[in-house]
Amino acid sequence: MGLRKLITDVWSWLDYKPVMADPRRPGRNAWSDLTSSWVPDEDLRRLSAYRLLAAYDSNQAGQVAAITGDDSAGLERRELGDASKLIDTALGYLLGSEQTIIVPGAEQAAGEQPEGHAEAAAVQERLRAWAEKELLPLRLQQAERTALLLGDSVYSLAWDPAKGRVLLRTWDPGLYFAEWPDDEQDSGEFPTRVHLAWEIPEDVRRGTKARLRRITYELAPIAPASRPVTDKDGARFREPVAGDDGVALLVPGDVQHPATGIITRAYPWAAGRPSAYTCYLTDAEWDLDDLKHSDLLYDLPLHKATFRARSDGEVLDRLDLQIDFIPLIHITNNIPHSGDHWGKPTLATVLQALDELSATDTDSSAASATTGSPIIGLAGARLPIDRNTGQPLPVKVRAGTVWQLNDGGRMDVLDTSAQLAELRSRVDHVLDRIAANSRLTSAGLGTLNPTALPSGYALQLALGPLDSLVAAMRLARAHKYVILLRMVQRLHQAGQAQGWPAGESAPAQLAWGPHTPTDRAAILEEVVKGVGASVLSVETGVRMLQDAGYPIDDAQDEIARIQARAFDAAARLADATGDNAAVREYLGLPQTGAEILTVPSLASATDERPK
Repeated sequence: MGLRKLITDVWSWLDYKPVMADPRRPGRNAWSDLTSSWVPDEDLRRLSAYRLLAAYDSNQAGQVAAITGDDSAGLERRELGDASKLIDTALGYLLGSEQTIIVPGAEQAAGEQPEGHAEAAAVQERLRAWAEKELLPLRLQQAERTALLLGDSVYSLAWDPAKGRVLLRTWDPGLYFAEWPDDEQDSGEFPTRVHLAWEIPEDVRRGTKARLRRITYELAPIAPASRPVTDKDGARFREPVAGDDGVALLVPGDVQHPATGIITRAYPWAAGRPSAYTCYLTDAEWDLDDLKHSDLLYDLPLHKATFRARSDGEVLDRLDLQIDFIPLIHITNNIPHSGDHWGKPTLATVLQALDELSATDTDSSAASATTGSPIIGLAGARLPIDRNTGQPLPVKVRAGTVWQLNDGGRMDVLDTSAQLAELRSRVDHVLDRIAANSRLTSAGLGTLNPTALPSGYALQLALGPLDSLVAAMRLARAHKYVILLRMVQRLHQAGQAQGWPAGESAPAQLAWGPHTPTDRAAILEEVVKGVGASVLSVETGVRMLQDAGYPIDDAQDEIARIQARAFDAAARLADATGDNAAVREYLGLPQTGAEILTVPSLASATDERPK
């Protein structure tokens, strides 16, 4: 197949596939649902790439190749789960042993109460309680595996009045369509209008037609208050609320400037900084039969839409969410190039190697068949005859089979074991290339012979590419999770949830556990020496032990228990010896100023012990 034009974009690594040459005409129409009239042309390559990657993950790449004409023998292609293994392995290293929400300043030693410590500790406790209720580790698994497989993933946040908390959900990035301003070139910025759209198939049993559903979040200037209404035909929509004098009423708390007419609002997380923008939510459906070929996703005719209603009766037709941000988080698997907004999947650089591996496995299977059941040539053999036709019956090789040969007869066996061994060696070679080019390394994939590494330092060097890969992937996500946790706080404030007071959002972040096994004994010895020599604080030492995998649930509680036992032991030592210098040495205090801390006062200073 000739290359009609060279396309260089974030999905160029897939251009060797014919299905990517022209998404509107993908061979034998493999992605018929993607070529619907409402799908914008600029999103077709992205959606086609998602479908191809999903096929590799589910061992269906051969079926796609057969449908698109890429490989006529694609249905016989052997796929043994190598793509899925790469994704699952990378996911394990990315997530690490655990994920913890951390608010800087929340974990301090007992007796040390710097400014803002109580507030930080309270926010950290509330966020962790929310994460437990919303199954955050499960959501992380869902979203991050999708990001590794497809390059992108999406979270959504929504306030649920019935549950009194923020709901966290994950979305397929194939349903995500963002609109960036024309002059937007920084991938770190956020779009001002975002859609989640998908088709709802026809249901003959229920008598419903095929429909298109679109959920839209849009940042726009604050408008007057509105209310849900229903017309005589049963259609639901929203209309402005007007007073007795016919003037549009404002949402309580909003202020309209007489000179400019601009409406501003003071949000609970930005006291003293009024904003003129809010986020509007629209959730509508269209019958596909009502849409024309020119009706694209970004500009669907609203007069043909049917607006959905929330459980509390609010019609989702530009519903004011009372927030100044779009509660969607787009996760990219890597740091996008300048001007790009989409991520690059883990399989991108090794996809052709996976094709090569699958082809080699297919050839190896064929060769093993001829090796286990060899092709035999007989000369001068007396073969059984079919009495009806008079023709020799097919020869079948079974255990204990005996052939009677004439004088000079012989039997020749075709030996293909050498070819089978070469194919198996080829498989190992391709696997090594995949491990190296994906940066997961042979040691990370578990295919490296442990005896090939002479020392632990050699293992560290072997895992070097994996360390840099994990560091880059976590860097690409760090800012997004800070924003997600900030949105969680603000949505609770907007919903006036109990225990979430107004004020600036705390800079919470998601801390990842170690991605490779650690020498816990060495780290424990390092912490003991560092804290004992006063070159490490107790807080840092406990954090190091947590990162090493020690079962410490709460660092602050652990520090309090450590110091309480130290004070109790010091008091018993003071009572037993009366030696103030020994007590100071035990507590790690300087010997100067011994006249201030006397032995009797230490033994009775219960107020100094951590509560």
